[in-house]
Amino acid sequence: MTSRRFRLRTTAAILGASALALTGCSNSETDSTGAATSTAATSAAAATQAAEASWPRTISTPKGDVEIKEQPKRIVSTAVTLTGSLLTIDAPVIATGGAKADTPLADSDGFFKQWAEVAHERDVKPLYQLTPNAEAILAEQPDLVIMAASGQDSAVDLYDQISAVVPTIVIDYSDKDWQEIATELGEATGLEANAEQAIADYNKEIDAIKADIALPEQPTSALVYNLKKAEYNIFTKDSAQGRLLTSLGFTVAEPDASLGNNAKEGKKRSDIVTVSGENLSQALNGESVVIIAGDEKNVTALKENPTLAEAPYVTGDRVYDAGLDSFRLDSYSSIDMARRLQEQLAK
Repeated sequence: MTSRRFRLRTTAAILGASALALTGCSNSETDSTGAATSTAATSAAAATQAAEASWPRTISTPKGDVEIKEQPKRIVSTAVTLTGSLLTIDAPVIATGGAKADTPLADSDGFFKQWAEVAHERDVKPLYQLTPNAEAILAEQPDLVIMAASGQDSAVDLYDQISAVVPTIVIDYSDKDWQEIATELGEATGLEANAEQAIADYNKEIDAIKADIALPEQPTSALVYNLKKAEYNIFTKDSAQGRLLTSLGFTVAEPDASLGNNAKEGKKRSDIVTVSGENLSQALNGESVVIIAGDEKNVTALKENPTLAEAPYVTGDRVYDAGLDSFRLDSYSSIDMARRLQEQLAK
């Protein structure tokens, strides 16, 4: 998916002036050290002026247009799923809501473990765990608040209260990979270049991992496998997990939509198909399986499921896990998932 919800509005005159300034700098003579230094300084100044000239900017969101008057310096993330992407682009996030603390996925502050160390190094403050708190959010005196449109970490019920005080951006991450989220956040924070560089670095590492993987027989089904639940979520090629698998060379198998229970949710989802246990054997139609949000224990449990005993991925020993942190993918957990598969499938 390449569409963006955010739209950066700047005038043609500003962009034209910035482009002329940068072009003039690039044509400067650099025969001497002094000239080269002057050119670099002029280019940097022009880039700074262009960035400053792009404020205020108007961002289009699911909740309507939001004007941000100045580049944010104090960002509060109310969605722990989005905090990792803010950290990835070096956004000045000062505080964040958290997940349930002290779990396999989160530390004692509710920070996801894949980026918790980075957050602590940058003195990000934990505000609350699970239940959004408007008073705690506003007490940090943020100049920008980031919310998720849906999900367990959504504070969208507080949108009217918070947005009346501070610019508030709502992001729907349900149908996006982390690259799209980082791009949108980059536009909202004026850190577009950081987002572009983070994506380029990530793609380089993914390409290196892909070159080291010996793919199992294709196609591959990807699902969350938990025997304690009566239903199973199978990921499509349009999901963030499906796109990551595709970038590594996998062909993502998708179940027949008629096997799913998605209609019960009242809307059609493009990222998962939810199936009952009785339909699982039919829905897992791949030659190999990758278990999302699981480890070797989940692999063993699936292999021991008697209803799947004759499936080709069981008889052929082609069931793999993507790691416990592979359900909510940001740049950190995406690399973790790729490396986890690399460990199991290295050439």
